[in-house]
Amino acid sequence: MDRIVACVLILGAWVIAGPYRVNVEAAEAAKLNVLFIAIDDLRPEAGCYGNTLIRTPNIDRLAARGTTFLRAYCQQAVCSPSRTSLLLGRRPDTTQVFDLQTHFRLHLPDVTTLPEHFKKHGYHAQSLSKIYHGGLDDPRSWSVPHWSPSGGGYGSPRIREELRAEEARLREQRGEGARPQVLQRDPQTGTPLKLSEPSYRVRGPAWEAAPVDDDDLADGKTAKRAVEILGEIKDKPFFLAVGFLKPHLPFVAPKKYFDMYRREQFRTAANPNPPQDCPDIALHKWSELRAYKGIPAAGPLPEETAIDLIHGYYAATSYTDAMIGRVLDELDRLGLSDRTVVVLWGDHGWHLGDHGLWCKHTNFEKATRAPLIVSAPGQKAPGRRSPALVEFVDIYPTLVELCGLPMPEGLEGTSMAPLLDNPDRSWKSAAFSQYPRTGAMGYTMRTDRYRYTEWRPKKPGDLRGVELYDHQQDPEENVNLAGRPEFKEVVEQMAAQLKAGWQAAKPK
Repeated sequence: MDRIVACVLILGAWVIAGPYRVNVEAAEAAKLNVLFIAIDDLRPEAGCYGNTLIRTPNIDRLAARGTTFLRAYCQQAVCSPSRTSLLLGRRPDTTQVFDLQTHFRLHLPDVTTLPEHFKKHGYHAQSLSKIYHGGLDDPRSWSVPHWSPSGGGYGSPRIREELRAEEARLREQRGEGARPQVLQRDPQTGTPLKLSEPSYRVRGPAWEAAPVDDDDLADGKTAKRAVEILGEIKDKPFFLAVGFLKPHLPFVAPKKYFDMYRREQFRTAANPNPPQDCPDIALHKWSELRAYKGIPAAGPLPEETAIDLIHGYYAATSYTDAMIGRVLDELDRLGLSDRTVVVLWGDHGWHLGDHGLWCKHTNFEKATRAPLIVSAPGQKAPGRRSPALVEFVDIYPTLVELCGLPMPEGLEGTSMAPLLDNPDRSWKSAAFSQYPRTGAMGYTMRTDRYRYTEWRPKKPGDLRGVELYDHQQDPEENVNLAGRPEFKEVVEQMAAQLKAGWQAAKPK
């Protein structure tokens, strides 16, 4: 971080000493840019995380010049609440965003978002594809209108036409419009603050080895547009947010990415049953996946189907990795890498049959742990992996510190910038996530050794479930120890720490 501080001091001297025009241009040129890469539903599956099967050379090369956070946790394992917490630097109980229909400005109308903070301090802020959850963009965050790729989610014209026809039939039958119904708008900007999802939405197959080229699908279009934008904004300080949609369902990628793998390389999860003594409230029926064609409405997946899905997930991940590579290549070609902070994150983890679960929507490690890589010019320990417990609310203050901006009030995370220079230093004692169920909120805490979860009723009453997993002995969380007498003292200690909350867990 010494290099960044030195730049700030030198700039201050220039502003005092020289002509105004020259000083402003020099100050603008010396600002660190931010390339903010969001990946939808990517769990920590990459070479830099120790997966030797998956093909992710571009994520891995970013890791080679940055810091890979091995234990990074989202605040809620579903798209909009996770992204909202990250972009506001505040936890779900503060944002009051727990679902996919509520905009954060309904409860925090005047909050300053991460990109908005950069925009207010002279940056060009621009977003491509999914950054906020679909339909809930925030115009105040950006210098220019948000851009989204056109086209459907499948490569096959036949599949796309079948879905269009089925959706049209259902819309006509139910008398609904072609878009989600807006229940409430911001009176100043007209931004949707509350949506009602359409009941006519139709899903196709859960995966497709598409007979198309990279740019025929959304993530290819996004990479192409990101390359164009970098050329347009290269001479001004920028905060460019680039969102990639895969490996979110359906697992669609050009066929060549499926061909990178042999189907016989894949195995179903080694722990296909719920954790022993796990409360029912901790589980779900993975209805998101069941909405797709070819997926049974109840019960476990046939092994062949599970293998198909895992294959599709890997192929979709490799496709998005290749698109990320195009953006990183352009950053290098334009000579911007040495003055750009790059942060890459997946909005939460994903179950691939472990515990009999698919999708996200839980408080388990597989859903709350997500990939996070930060590369900053001048960092002292590039290419290292940090075991520190970090959280997505930490990304906002980290980028603010790295770029030398004033720290806004109200943030509920801690800057991770010191970990870029010393990845093994002592850090947070715990990371906190949560997930709502009907009539309850599950609060979960990951410490160095344990994951502890309490399912608290929304009305006064006893806890609806308690979970304790020992990651030293049981890293896959297969046995809930909370009810065992020999762990009574540990449960009491964990309960007290969870009650003390995230402020008490901050680094000393």
